[in-house]
Amino acid sequence: MTAASDYVLNQTMLRIKDPEKSVAFYQDVLGMTLLDTYDFPDMTFCLYFMGYPQTNVPEDPSQRAEWVFSQTGLLELTHNYGTEAIADFSYHDGNQAPQGFGHIGLSVPDVQTACDRFDSLGVTYVKRPEEGKMKGLAFIKDPDGYWIEILSAKGLRDLILN
Repeated sequence: MTAASDYVLNQTMLRIKDPEKSVAFYQDVLGMTLLDTYDFPDMTFCLYFMGYPQTNVPEDPSQRAEWVFSQTGLLELTHNYGTEAIADFSYHDGNQAPQGFGHIGLSVPDVQTACDRFDSLGVTYVKRPEEGKMKGLAFIKDPDGYWIEILSAKGLRDLILN
């Protein structure tokens, strides 16, 4: 046991332009659950915590907040008030120059089946599974242009070991 053995990677934060579009994308396209929302009107921003809960989400707000901040692998979508009303506003996606943040990754049972579903939903691709040197994985974009890698554990294992 180490001093950090009780640490948990709780969240990755992405700034979003329009919470209505982004929350819908993560719920309807990627199947995440909106676990809780925390609004800070005095500081003009709101946080949306998305994830795949493995247990029931507590009803009591105090218990739910403590539960949210003890989960692993959540996505924190941060909306700064007013950005949705600015037509040409966008956040840097990290993949344009200068490069920085790259992507988040989502493991699915079957990449092609997931992509067939994404096709029916009109999702924008950066890379399809059959394209490029790394076959069998895809990259899609969320409403703010952030890249999401779509992979399968077995498919990546086979790619790495070959």
